[in-house]
Amino acid sequence: MIWTDVALKTSEMLVSSGSVIQMRTSRMAEHGMEPSPADMREIHLMSAEKLAAATESGAAIANQLHTTHYALVNRAVQQWFQSHTALWSLATSFTPAQVLARSQAFLEASTRVAHTWSQLSSAGARIAQRALKPIHAKATSNERRLSQAVPAAA
Repeated sequence: MIWTDVALKTSEMLVSSGSVIQMRTSRMAEHGMEPSPADMREIHLMSAEKLAAATESGAAIANQLHTTHYALVNRAVQQWFQSHTALWSLATSFTPAQVLARSQAFLEASTRVAHTWSQLSSAGARIAQRALKPIHAKATSNERRLSQAVPAAA
């Protein structure tokens, strides 16, 4: 579900960004080489907002990577090696009792690896979700603000 939310928010952000780009470009083209004070404020606001959103997004990525992602990757790699060790142990079994015990150990190690990789995927989605949040918020709020301003200017 987390990846679905990321996809939906990304789609909404892209649609909003397209609208904002179209509205701002139209305003700039309308005034040409002599932008109005309102256009200059919008240009400065656009730059400041992009920098703020990118900074907030980068901080969210760094924070999420620091708190969970590195630990999960480390655990996944360790468990992967453990599952390979269990597989080799199973492959070198001589008795039916060894096969039974070692196959159980291999199954448990493989299950742990699969569970950790699932957690890693969810962590990746949370990173994307948190990185997208400030950019999505600015794009959608700008679309609302600029679309309300267009009829007043006309």
